[in-house]
Parts: sequence; structure tokens; C-alpha cells
Amino acid sequence: MSHYIPENLRHLAAERAGHRCEYCRIRESDSFLSFQVDHVISLKHGGLTESQNLAWSCFACNNNKGSDIGTVLFPGRRFIRLFYPREDIWEEHFESVQGMFYAKTDIGEATIKVLKLNEVDRIIERQLLGY
Repeated sequence: MSHYIPENLRHLAAERAGHRCEYCRIRESDSFLSFQVDHVISLKHGGLTESQNLAWSCFACNNNKGSDIGTVLFPGRRFIRLFYPREDIWEEHFESVQGMFYAKTDIGEATIKVLKLNEVDRIIERQLLGY
């Protein structure tokens, strides 16, 4: 657990997200590992430790995202930013069917790719949890 994020911001992020990962939507109570506060725009890219730049995240999403802010989608080699929980609406970018995520937009596709949202183990976990 990182200690440089003040406890009040950590609590705000968790409460605002309803104790669900803001990327894959798994409930914190369904996770064996502790949830983390993610800097949506990482510190190394100039992001700040302020509420507008923080997201509540499960270990898998936060670990896969790292400091990434986007990715290149092929075949066009276009740089696409990742889903931004403070400004984007989840349902506009993703659809979930029997534990599998489908992208509705390039932002959804980029986020599914970088966060590895459709790895087999993650799909099975969501199916077993009834997501």
C-alpha cells in the first residue's frame, strides 16, 4: 500500500467508486487482494495526487495499467488514450456479457488491451462471481 496518498483521498476514491474497481467493476468484497488507488494520469506523466486524478482499482487492473495512459491500436497505428473514470461513462465504452468485456469504442478497446481485462482467468473469475 502506498503511503503518499493521504488517507482522506484514499477513502474518497473508495467511497466514490462504491468499493468497486472503476475499470473492471469487480467488487472489493469479492477480491482476495486489497484494492489500490490508481493515478489515472501517472505522476511521471504529470498527473497530480488529487481526487480528480484518482481511481479505485483492483490489483490486477492497477498492476496491468502501471503508468500507461494509452496504447497504439493496429492496423492504423493510432495512439488511443485509456478509459478515464472521472470523465468517461463506463457503459459508453464497454459491454459485459457473461464475464467477457466488449469494446464499444477505441477507448474501450485500448483499455481492454492494456488492462488485460479479457484474460481467461479474469473472465472465469467474473463468471463465477456472477458479473
